[in-house]
Amino acid sequence: MKKNIGIWIDTSQAVIVELLNGEHTIKTIESNIETRERIPGESKKYGRFGGQYLTYEKNRENKKIAQTNQFLKILLQEIENCEAIVLFGPSIMKTIFEKEIKNNLNTIHKLVGVFDADSMTENQVVAWVKDFYKNKK
Repeated sequence: MKKNIGIWIDTSQAVIVELLNGEHTIKTIESNIETRERIPGESKKYGRFGGQYLTYEKNRENKKIAQTNQFLKILLQEIENCEAIVLFGPSIMKTIFEKEIKNNLNTIHKLVGVFDADSMTENQVVAWVKDFYKNKK
């Protein structure tokens, strides 16, 4: 009873394919990471208060980091009870998640590969994961 997982991941979502006894289940998790946010009423990059300039970039960056960490935490909970994990996708998010997996002692030995892949439909993701583990045997 070997549970293998393949995760197609980008900044907006992760598609998790679990293979168990030849059957597959699909789960999609939205990241809720705001990559392009505009605050209503904000007209300039800075506000002027006396001789100081205040930028909003640091606040946005901190918010994006917090949202990314929350997304990765949810994904780590999803992969706790598996034998093997493969990551693939088009963005840098797979590399960030790979580092998170390698920092976690419970999951470091489960990672079997990280690969570049284009945007895919759900059926293509399932076929890619099945093909990967079929060739892995």
